[in-house]
Amino acid sequence: MLFEQIARNKRHTVYVMAAFVLLVAVIGAAVGYVFFDSTVAGLVMALIVAVIYMAIMLGQSTDVVMGMNHARELHGEDDDPELWHIVEDMALVAKVPMPRVFIIQDDSPNAFATGNNPEHAAVAVTTGIQARLNREEMEGVLGHELTHVRNYDIRLQTIALALTAAISLLVNWGMNAFWWGGGRRRRDNDRDGNGSVQVLLMILAIVVIILAPLAASLVQLALSRNREYLADAGSVELTRNPLGLISALQKIDDSQPMQAADPSSAALYISDPFKAKKSWAHLFDTHPPMADRIERLKKM
Repeated sequence: MLFEQIARNKRHTVYVMAAFVLLVAVIGAAVGYVFFDSTVAGLVMALIVAVIYMAIMLGQSTDVVMGMNHARELHGEDDDPELWHIVEDMALVAKVPMPRVFIIQDDSPNAFATGNNPEHAAVAVTTGIQARLNREEMEGVLGHELTHVRNYDIRLQTIALALTAAISLLVNWGMNAFWWGGGRRRRDNDRDGNGSVQVLLMILAIVVIILAPLAASLVQLALSRNREYLADAGSVELTRNPLGLISALQKIDDSQPMQAADPSSAALYISDPFKAKKSWAHLFDTHPPMADRIERLKKM
């Protein structure tokens, strides 16, 4: 059951990332067709923007994310021996390098991992989670976070964030070009008798551009929810103890929202830091329903 769930979630991730790349290509083509009279130009522009954004985000993601969440770094085991040793032990079991360790001053129990790759990873926990969880539960939580590190989820989330930002930039460029007359030649061609097909294609492209940011957000959130299930299963694989993570998730769920969390980092946390009301069909949720996660763990 455990390894079947891991394999299934990995396949889902491939599908989601493929959809993300396809979405960038479609939006680039739509922007090029409507506003620059060239789908090829739009595709090339989309590719360049996406690569630049990914390079920037991957190069400085750890320090940026930790700064946005007001995290304080531990510089050695003397700063917090218990937390340091738990992270060290779980990193050893996960067979990843010891990550940088951060603490967030916040009474709500939560944690997350970030970074470019396992060699440049970092984990952060709140003071609230340290106060409420025992060692067994902390091992479950940190096993979850180090599974994110081991599986390169930290890189996937960074890439997803970069692609979402790239899509927003492409849409803004396209709309600005429209207002400044960049799409005039396309509109003139349509009026000159290129036919109703071109008109329909232009309308479709405009609709795609308008809905692009929403679609990008939905794909990003779908990726986040899928990887949470996978990290839960990975924690059980590392600790051989689903009860520790089950108990931890129950305590995390029964808590107040965080005060220090940055909204753009919400998907990184082990649980929604803002305790937002669950949206229709869970499409806009940053995390899977906690009850579903716990039920899956119980079946292990």
